[in-house]
Amino acid sequence: MKPTRVAHVLEELLQTRWPVFLWGPPGVGKSSVVREVAAKAGWNLIDLRASLLDPTDLRGLPAVTSGKAVWYPPSFLPHEPDSKGVLFFDELNAAPPLVQASLYQLTLDRRVGEYVLPEGWRIVAAGNRAEDRSVVFRMPSALANRFVHLDFEVDASDWRVWAQQHGIHPLVLAFLTFKPKLLFDLGDASRAFATPRSWEMLSAALDRFGTANDLDDIAPGIVGEGVAIEFLAYCRDTITEKLVQSIIADPTGAKLPEDLGALYALVSYLGAWAKRPEVRSAAATLLSRLGPEIAVLLARDLIRADAKFVREAGYREFVAKHKEFLV
Repeated sequence: MKPTRVAHVLEELLQTRWPVFLWGPPGVGKSSVVREVAAKAGWNLIDLRASLLDPTDLRGLPAVTSGKAVWYPPSFLPHEPDSKGVLFFDELNAAPPLVQASLYQLTLDRRVGEYVLPEGWRIVAAGNRAEDRSVVFRMPSALANRFVHLDFEVDASDWRVWAQQHGIHPLVLAFLTFKPKLLFDLGDASRAFATPRSWEMLSAALDRFGTANDLDDIAPGIVGEGVAIEFLAYCRDTITEKLVQSIIADPTGAKLPEDLGALYALVSYLGAWAKRPEVRSAAATLLSRLGPEIAVLLARDLIRADAKFVREAGYREFVAKHKEFLV
C-alpha cells in the first residue's frame, strides 16, 4: 500500500478493536504514519520499542496485599479509563520470541494478567521484513493471527507531497522527482543507504552546510556512496539558486533550462518559495512557457504550498486552456 492509503486504512481500522501490524522496510515512515494518524484523531500515543522489553515487563511486578500476591502493571501502559490513544509496539518482530509471546493476551483479549487496556485505546505494531536484511525473529503464528496486516511500500509521488509539506530541500526534492527509484535503494546495505528517512537527513545537512560542494565526504555516509555520487553530480550540473532568482525577476524574458532535471529543480525552488508574492506571480507567468507536464507539476506544487496561487491571472489562463491536464 502507498503511505496515503495506509494512513486512510489505519484511520478506519482504529475505529474497530482489532490490532494492526504495519510491515515495511526500514526508514520508509511507518512510525511517522502512526504518529500522524494518532495526532489527526487527537489521540494519545505511547510508543514502545518491543525489542527493548523483557517478557515480564508487560505484566509488572508482584506485591503481597492482604496475604495475596497482586501484580502491579508498569506505568508505561495507559491507565486512565476515559482516555483514548494508540499503544504502538514498534520493531515488534525484532523482539525475541518470549517477548512476542508476552503480547498474546494483550493483543487479543486487551488485558495481561490483572491489567485491562482502557476501552478507548487501540494496539498498532510495526516491523521490518526479513528480505530487507533487518534483524528479525519469526513471528509466532498465534500472535500473527491476532493482527490485521498491512504492507507499507515506498511511493515516490506520495513522498514528494510529504516532502514539500515538510520543507525538504528543493535540490533533494528535484533529484528524487528526476530519479524516483533512488528514493529507496538498499545498495550494499552495509552501512548507509537511501530511504525516505536518510533523504530527510541529507536535506537537513544540505540546509546546514549550504551547498552540495560541502557534502562530498558527508553524503555517502547518509545515503550510500553510489547514490551520493549521483546526487552530488546532479546538484553541480543543475540550475542554481542565482539563476532561479533571475527567472523570477524576468519570467517573460529569462532563458529557461531545457534539461528535464534542471526544470524539476526550477519547479522545486518555486514551490519552496511560494509564500513570496513575486514568486507566485512569476510561476503563474511561467506556466505558459513550460511544457504541459512541467507546467502541471508546477501548478500543483504552488497550490499545495499556497492556495492563493489560484488567484493569479496566469494560472486562470492556464486552466482555461489546459484544464484536461489538471483533472
